Formats: sequence, structure tokens, C-alpha cells
Amino acid sequence: MQDRRLLTRYAWLSIGTAVFTILLKTAAYLLTGSVGLLSDALESGVNLVAAVFALIVLIIAAMPPDEEHAYGHAKAEYFSSGVEGALILIAAGTIAYTAVLRLINPQPLAQVGAGLIVSVVAGLFNFLAARILLRAGRRYHSITLTADAQHLMTDVWTSVGVVLGVGAVALTGWQILDPLIALAVAGQIVYSGIKLVRQAVLGLMDTALPPEEMEKVTAVLAHYQEKGITYHALRSRQSGAWAFISVHIQVPGAWSVQDGHTLLEDIERDLRQALPWVSVFTHLEPVEDPVSWQDISLTRPSSETN
Repeated sequence: MQDRRLLTRYAWLSIGTAVFTILLKTAAYLLTGSVGLLSDALESGVNLVAAVFALIVLIIAAMPPDEEHAYGHAKAEYFSSGVEGALILIAAGTIAYTAVLRLINPQPLAQVGAGLIVSVVAGLFNFLAARILLRAGRRYHSITLTADAQHLMTDVWTSVGVVLGVGAVALTGWQILDPLIALAVAGQIVYSGIKLVRQAVLGLMDTALPPEEMEKVTAVLAHYQEKGITYHALRSRQSGAWAFISVHIQVPGAWSVQDGHTLLEDIERDLRQALPWVSVFTHLEPVEDPVSWQDISLTRPSSETN
């Protein structure tokens, strides 16, 4: 797997984009007085905080294993996703509160044309940054970069909605459209925040690999089943950029240790070729021994471990 320390350059890209778009969107709000554009600027503020936190997390996640963290620090990436989701929810609450105040006390918009142009430019920068981060997240299997990209894309669609809403106000003169659009934006942001928090929780709970990745694993094992090799107790978990798989392989008890070891090396090699980011743990068992079949459950009964 590539040097994870290189991923921080993408976090710096996200930080720079957030600062630039905050300035543009704040200018758009000051020009128009639109609460919809204010909501857009607030979400970019969340982007900045999230990008800074993502930078810190990527630095930690790239640290090599040590005595206290023998499996590395990759799981730190889930904290970035969780914090980003929480910040999004806070921003949504702030937007909704501001929009309700504007519903109660509507105000006319000013300099709509200039404000919309500034907002569109900011949206384009967000879109370009999101595409770069998403490509990097998939290439390096980084949930931090992927989450940041998804957040930026949410910001892009938010900007599109706000621009359409403010434009509708300018065309119709219906001032109520501005806070209503802001409330819709808040609702959409809540969905994005919950999704990111859920992703973080699932990762911290050692959730199994997604079905499409497990299909690749079972395809490899099925190849060996055709040769008369059986397996059970197949388990997986995701930990940041790494995946972990454990499986029990059953062979004839008459095999030599060397024969069994060679087989396990072949299986582990094929699994790593199917999923380059996976760490594989195999356990060899004689197929004739009844005790071998008692490992199918997650844990053995306590009476069998004494």
C-alpha cells in the first residue's frame, strides 16, 4: 500500500478550498443579505473545520505500528468521519434557526446578480476539489478523503439549490422562498451528517467488509474448494484503510507441516491479490478432527477452553 503520509497533501487542498469558498460565499451573503447564501457560507465553515481535523487524523493514521498499537493507527480515520458528521449537524441547526427567524421577519434581497455569480464560482471550486478528493480516496482506500469529498459534493448541491432559490426570489419577488430554501438545505445537510456519523460508528464497531469485497474473498476460496480444500469460520472487519480477514482451512491430517504451510501461503497470496489492502490470518486444521468444526461460532463455550 502507498505511503499514507502523502495523503496529507489532499487535506491541504481541502483546507485551501474551504478558506477560499468561505470568503466568496460570505461576500455573496453580504452583497445580497440572503439567508440561503448565509447557510451556504456556514456549511463551508464546517468544511474548513472538518478539513483541518482530517489533516490531523491523516497524520495520525499514517504513523507506523508500535507496541501499544500493533495493528497500526488506521482506525483514527473513523474519528474524522464522526467529527465531520457532528459538525454538519451543528451547522444544520444553526441554518434552520436563522431561516426560521427570517420567516418571521422577511427582508428583501439586494444585489442578487453579483451575489449569485460569486456563489457559482465558489461552487465550481468545491466541485473540482471534491472530484480530486474522491479520486484519491478511492485510489488510496481512505475513508477520510472519501468522506471529505462527499461533504464537498453536498456543499456543491447545496449551492445549486441556494442559487436557484435566490434566483427564484429575484424573479418572483416572493421573499419567503429564501428562508424556505435554507430550511430545505438544513434538512439535506442533516441527512449527510447522519450518514457520516453512521459510517464512523460502523467502522469503530469492526463492521464486516461490504458484500462486493466479500464476494472476491469467497471466489478465491471457492477455487481451492474445487481442489478438495474446505474452510469455515470466515470473518472480516474494516479498520480504516486496512481490511482484516481470518479463515480456518481444513486439510487431510496426513499432510506434512510443509504441505499445509505452502497451501496457506498460496491462499493468503491470492486473497491479497484480490484485495491489496487486506491483512490475512489463516488457521490450519485436520479435516478429520471433530474439534476442528467447533470453531465455526465466534467463540467457543468456556468449558472447551479450559
